[in-house]
Parts: sequence; structure tokens; C-alpha cells
Amino acid sequence: MSSLPRIASRIRSPIPLNLNSTAALARPAILARKPILSPSVPTSSVTPLGKTRAISSGFSSISKRSFSSSVRVGEEEKAKEAWPERVLPVLKDSDVRRLKRQRNVGISAHIDSGKTTLTERILYYTGRIRDIHEVRGRDAVGAKMDSMELEREKGITIQSAATFADWVSPPPPTELAEGATLFGTGSEEGKEKYSINIIDTPGHVDFTIEVERALRVLDGAVLVLCAVSGVQSQTITVDRQMRRYNVPRLAFINKMDRAGSNPFRVIQQLRGKLKMNAAALQVPIGAEGDFSGVVDLVRMKALYNEGVKGNQVVETDEIPESVRALAEEKRAELIEQLSEADETLCDLFLDEAPISELDIAQALRRATVALKFTPVFMGSAIKNTGVQALLDGVCQYLPDPNEVHNQALDAALPPQAPPVPLVPAAEAPLVGLAFKLEEGRYGQLTYMRVYQGELKRGGVIYNARTGKKVKVPRLVRMHSDEMEDVESIGAGEICAMFGVECSSGDTFNDGSTTFSMTSMFVPEPVISLSIRPEGNETPNFSRALNRFQKEDPTFRVHVDSESQETIISGMGELHLDIYVERMKREYNVACVTGKPRVAFRETITEESKFNYTHKKQSGGSGQFGRVIGKLEPMEMDPETNKDTAFENRIIGGNIPNQFIPAIEKGFQEALDRGLLTGHPISGCRFVLEDGSAHTVDSNELAFRLAAIGAFREAFQKSKPVILEPVMTVEVVAPIEFQGNVIGALNQRKGTIVDTEVRDDEFTLTAEVALNDMFGYSSQLRGMTQGKGEFSMEYKNHQPVMPNVQRDMMDAFRKKQLSK
Repeated sequence: MSSLPRIASRIRSPIPLNLNSTAALARPAILARKPILSPSVPTSSVTPLGKTRAISSGFSSISKRSFSSSVRVGEEEKAKEAWPERVLPVLKDSDVRRLKRQRNVGISAHIDSGKTTLTERILYYTGRIRDIHEVRGRDAVGAKMDSMELEREKGITIQSAATFADWVSPPPPTELAEGATLFGTGSEEGKEKYSINIIDTPGHVDFTIEVERALRVLDGAVLVLCAVSGVQSQTITVDRQMRRYNVPRLAFINKMDRAGSNPFRVIQQLRGKLKMNAAALQVPIGAEGDFSGVVDLVRMKALYNEGVKGNQVVETDEIPESVRALAEEKRAELIEQLSEADETLCDLFLDEAPISELDIAQALRRATVALKFTPVFMGSAIKNTGVQALLDGVCQYLPDPNEVHNQALDAALPPQAPPVPLVPAAEAPLVGLAFKLEEGRYGQLTYMRVYQGELKRGGVIYNARTGKKVKVPRLVRMHSDEMEDVESIGAGEICAMFGVECSSGDTFNDGSTTFSMTSMFVPEPVISLSIRPEGNETPNFSRALNRFQKEDPTFRVHVDSESQETIISGMGELHLDIYVERMKREYNVACVTGKPRVAFRETITEESKFNYTHKKQSGGSGQFGRVIGKLEPMEMDPETNKDTAFENRIIGGNIPNQFIPAIEKGFQEALDRGLLTGHPISGCRFVLEDGSAHTVDSNELAFRLAAIGAFREAFQKSKPVILEPVMTVEVVAPIEFQGNVIGALNQRKGTIVDTEVRDDEFTLTAEVALNDMFGYSSQLRGMTQGKGEFSMEYKNHQPVMPNVQRDMMDAFRKKQLSK
């Protein structure tokens, strides 16, 4: 096991790494990713590594659970080891200059909040595209970032798309001297060129892995919100993902021109629902259809978009009288909220000292980079208003790659070794993470974030997981589905390479180090379908499934051991429908799918003891193994995200140590197939307290079978129940259909959690079992005349109703007897 690569991440909370078999990594260990507040890495070249906390390790696979073992051999002694000091690379002035004007940002939000429309405007104003095309435009061209034919047909983003752009903006306020003039969006003075890598992500919960892996490698993000709908279900999910990877963010309240828009209600939702310290940096001039511009609260100037498609920003000191009082009130609120997040500004605020524009701007940057504050911008992407000010906010308030502390682990050191800080220096040893795969016209396209060193075309790199040496035949920067060839990519940048065979989440280095990083958190699938090709099976059928499974860790494929059917699993009906449609279009394989299946689980509700002896005598040595202990319910461990565990409490060696792993293996094997309905078992801990062995007849097989027998015996006595996935469902519909919508969810045994009524529509939040949600889409369209929409997200597994459990057990028993 020591020869396997060790992994590191930049996240605080331990997260299981569940990838498909080709991407499974051994021994993932989770580390902190902390923002550094100083604009550059300290130049001291020696860092003591001995005081870093011990790292937890565990196996990862495509199975339905993760397992943890309490067997720790000499862990306390190992944790006290002294580690040698490590000499870190030093950033040169050229590195610092380049990194200060580099930004890596993602654009994320709930579905239909306007992410792709906003990205289209960003590309237009930065000069990357000549014309603006709408997501569902009449010209049938579609938005630049929606390059897939299916995306343009359905008007949704399915895959995250990367691009890059240059923008001219004032320098970050923390670089300005005391008393310096703060230039704004509308002025042409004091501006510098910034390079921005942008990833536009999907908003639908079914494609949440695309958001997950984008945020894993980005330094900042823009959280887009609808001015009418505000914080929605997927907004909460995206916020959770940003917190998981400690990504600083700006908020952009879009669709300010819509009827019913209320940005300050949305800000209250950010504070209430997402627990953010957020405040507006702008107030709107005009409302709904009369929305014409914004007032910059930091500099107290009015900003208007004029010219062709809003490409000219006009700045004026004349704030309309209708909004002046509101602007002064919101500026005071901004200073008050910001004082809670920044000590320097807080001292000025408490001392009632004069607070300058520069003081506010500098505090904004410090607090945003430190994850203590979220600045809120406003505008309307479709009306070409407020986008340039947001771009300036990205440059001035989000961190550069040098201000984010990324870490790796050294695979040559033991598991409890401290992490290694990565320095984005060009001359440092190469460390890069392959975070996304795509099948391109010229072979596999691998998206890579370079954390340290320089990646060159024609250079030789090493896969940290497999140890294989590969040559980089072609290096490109992506612009949606277009490519621009480059000779090299520096630290802190995002690129793509062709012809490199690897898996999502692999780390690459130059062979001079053994550093490695983790992949992203991968949620478990919640729905399955049987699938078969129409007519005879062709090689393209398995080729398509293999490719999709490699590209998307949340898409799983297996063959049912009983029915011999091919089963595909994913995050929702739309997720699987898209892949079935892609098989038809891209591989010319029309498929027939079966009825959707829900990912049921089984668990126990009570503790029970076991005392089981496995004895088998035949000619020669037989089999003997006795295990004594208990099976007890187990909650999800918040640190490891595991809800099954094996614990060895044997004292005195009644069972020899070499048989303990066999007992654990038997427990794991028993979890694969439940006794009630054949579904996997979760939420239990197997505690081994005693047992006995025979000097001749005991072996690993005997103890493995004894563990299986003991588990089955105890499981039946522990009042087992069947669990089903429960979804958080959010429905938005006109107010006149509220009664029908609530009645329909009650029919599906849903629990209404919250209802929010606005001017002419309402938002209803409910918890409904996934098994009861099939066919709801067409029912909602019918009862709301096509005006209602809904989204749902996995919440947790809960016990099914007793009558449903009896029916499921009877059906399973009949199926077993019929064999």
C-alpha cells in the first residue's frame, strides 16, 4: 500500500472520493485550502512542516459505501515524528507581476438565472466574440458557450465550458497608496490589462458534477441570482460547493429589468438562507422595465450603459434625486456590514473617524479574499447593463492565484506526513491536476489546472497515480469548442492537452517530485435505468458507455447479476435522458430504456449482539471461526462522510491478528446485498469484541464466512428498515395554480416545507420521495397550463412506509422463490 500515490486537496472538511474504476485513487487524504491575505507569498524559503495535523486515509471505490476501520497501529507514535524542513521555491518578480493580473473564475447559479447570457456579454465586451447571440435566439446560432447541439436545442447548459479573455481595469485597491485616487468603471485612467480564465457551469442539479470540478480548480466565482426568484434550491447547492472548496465569490443579481425584481429582498435571502455576510455595492436606477443603470456606492457615482449593445459606460457625479436617499442609506449599511468582516475598517467605524473610498475598497478586497464578505453587484445581462462593473469587481476584489494557498502531499512520505505548500513559481517542479475529460475530434481532451511550474508542448510529464511517463503532443487554450495552440502554460493557469491518456482527478508532475492532489467530491447516483440497444448490439454501444463513464464520474454503468441487464445510474431523469440521446446522435445507437429504478438502501434501527460460530468438517483440515460482538446503528460521520464502519475491540488476541482483515472483508461483503430486498446496506457499525480460533482449522475463509453469518444473524434482530431517497422539490408557478400544485404534491405523499408568495407567482418547497416523483413534470405542465416549473435535489435517505416495506419484501421473496 505504501507504493500507491498519496493524495492532497485544498478543502477543509474530509470528503469521500468516489470515482469510476478508472479514476479511483488510493488513499485520499484531505487538507486545508486557506486564502493568504498578503498579495504575494513570503520570500522566506524554509517552511517547518512538523506541526501540521495528521492526515486521515481510507480506500475509495465505486461501491455504494465507504468503509472505515478503527484498526490503527502505532498511530500516536507516528504522529509525533519530526519531519525535515522543506525548501520551497521562491517567486521571482516576473512571476509576481504575471500572477497579480491573472484571475480564474467560475460563473455558477440556479438554472435559468442567466449564467450563459452573462458569459456571452463578458465575451462581447472583452472582444472575444464579435456579435451577441442569445441562448434561445431566433437566429438559431445560440450562445457561444453552449457549443453542444443538445444544449442549443434545449436552451440549457449541459457541460461546463472554458474560455479566456483580457479586460482592462483599475488595479486592486490594496495596491494603492494611502490617499490615492480610486478610479472606476467609467473612467479611462489608471487601468491595466488582466487575463481572466472563465468557466461557465450548468445550473441543473443533474449536472452538478460539472460545477463541482470547476470550483475545485478555480480561485474565485460569481454567484448569479435572479432578481425575482432570489435564492433557489440549486443556489444553496452551489453555495455549499463553494464553501467546500473555500472559493471567494461575488454575487451578481441578474434580470433587474423583470417585473417583480427586488434586489434587496434577494440580499436578505443571502443573509438568511445562505448565512452570508453580504451587502450591495450598487443600487438600481429605475425599477423593472425602467431599469437604466446603477449607482456605485463605493465612489457614489451613477453608471449608465450607452452605445452599441451597452459597450460604453458613462459615469457621472449626478445621482438621480429619486435614488439619492436610498444610495446613502445602502452605503451606510455597506460600511456597517463590512466593518463586521474587516478589523481595519471596524476600528475606523467604531472611532467614528472619516472613512474614505479607498478605505472601503481595500476592506472589500481583504474581506472577500478572506471569505468573510460577499459583495453584491446588480444588472441585467439581457439588457446589456452592469456587466462591465462586474468585470471590474472580478479584477479588483477576487484573489489572484498567488493569494490562494494550495497544498499537495508527498507520496514518498508516510500517510501522516504534513502537506507541502505549492508555490506558483515558473521554475518550480511541475504540479498540475486533470479535472475534466472530453472526447474531442482529435482524441481525448484533458483540461488541466497548473498549480506549480510550467507545462510545455512536447514536454514529458508523469502521471502520479499510475507512474506512467507521457509526452504532451499538443497544448491548447479553450474558447468553448474552439482551440488556440500555445507553446507553454504557466503556474496558476488553465489549459487543455490532447493525446494524454488519463482519468479525471489525476495529478501530473515532471518526475522530479512525488507530489499528488485529490480529485473533487463526487455525489452518489440516485436513479437507475436498464438500457439496451434497439436491434443487435454493436461495439458502439459499449464504446459510448465507456466514454461517458470516463468523462462523468456521476454516470455509472454495471450489469445486473440476476437479470444480466445493463444498468446505467445517474443524478436524475434528465441526466440519463441526455446520455441516451447523445448515444443516438454521436454513436448512432438508438436505445430502449426500462422503468426508472430508485437507489433504495437497507439499514438497522436497534443494536443487537451476535455470537456466531462457523464450523465445517471435511476430510483433512476443516473450517472453524467464532466471532462475538454487536451490530449497532451508525450516523453519518461528518468528518469522513462514511456511515458504515468496522471496529476491532478484541483484547488479548483470542483471534490472531492475521484473521482480522478477513472478518472486515466479510462484513463489507455482507453489506453489498441486503436481506430484505437485496439492496445495499448502510448506517451500521460492526463491533468485534471477542471470538476464538482453532490452531489447525481456522483460516481466512472461515473467518470471512463467520463474519457474513454473524452479520446476517444480527441484522434480522436489529429491526431492519428499507430507506428511499427523499428529494427537496422546489416548484415555481403562477399564484392561481397554488391549490392544484399543493394538492398534487400531497397526493404524492410530499411534506410541504415552505411557501413564499410574490406578486403574481409563488415558490413552494417540499420534501418528496424520489419514487413518487416520476411523471411529475408532465403533470405540473398540465395543471399550470405550461407555466409551472420545478427542480429537485437529493436531500437524504429516509425509511419507507411500513406497507411499502411489506410489499417490497414480499416481491423480493417471490422473486427469490421463482428461481
